[in-house]
Amino acid sequence: MKITARFFAVHRDIVGAPELVVEVPAGTTLGQLWAKLGEQYPALVPATRSIMFARNEAYADPATELADGDEAAFIPPVSGGQDDIAPFMVTEQPLNGAALQRYVQTAQDGAVVLFTGVVRDNFGGRATDYLVYEAYAAMAVPVLAQLAADAQKQWEIGRVAVHHRVGRLAIGETAVIVAVAAPHRHAAFAAAEQIMDRIKEVAPIWKREHWQDGAAEWVGDERERKGLA
Repeated sequence: MKITARFFAVHRDIVGAPELVVEVPAGTTLGQLWAKLGEQYPALVPATRSIMFARNEAYADPATELADGDEAAFIPPVSGGQDDIAPFMVTEQPLNGAALQRYVQTAQDGAVVLFTGVVRDNFGGRATDYLVYEAYAAMAVPVLAQLAADAQKQWEIGRVAVHHRVGRLAIGETAVIVAVAAPHRHAAFAAAEQIMDRIKEVAPIWKREHWQDGAAEWVGDERERKGLA
């Protein structure tokens, strides 16, 4: 059977591609596929203890059996220090744009675009008190990684990182950061915009507006597409 294996960050650098189609016997598990890849790319082996596994955009145990046509993703840790940053993360902690810029930038890049989405004090003509973001994090992180991989196929860009906050955010706080590095600025700008647009369309992350008059409302993309965001 054929499995599409997806790689991100340092794993992608080791393999030299964001994805590979691998033929494996029926009954192969995620862990066995990872071991097989480690035989082909020995530099992957030291990362085994720190990765998470996903099958078809949902986190899964290494013992999960794969089926023909499945997508297997091998995800770096979703937490870490300044020099071991997770490129894709959903977190309740404040976001650090400088750390993401350091992560994506390499000597080959002539441009780094850092988009920062912040909480504003109004929406659709109403005064906002604060926002609450909710996410299906187990699915959102692989989705963010997929959007980055899609952009890397379309544009000549290098590393990408996306971090999104959840929980209660005050006016002026950062809700999302998209960082894109590239040899040239046009590709970096275009890719960052595309990734942010796609996050609003497909990432399982929701926003609840809490108005200054005490009311609250979940806000969908339809109002934003009409120019009310």
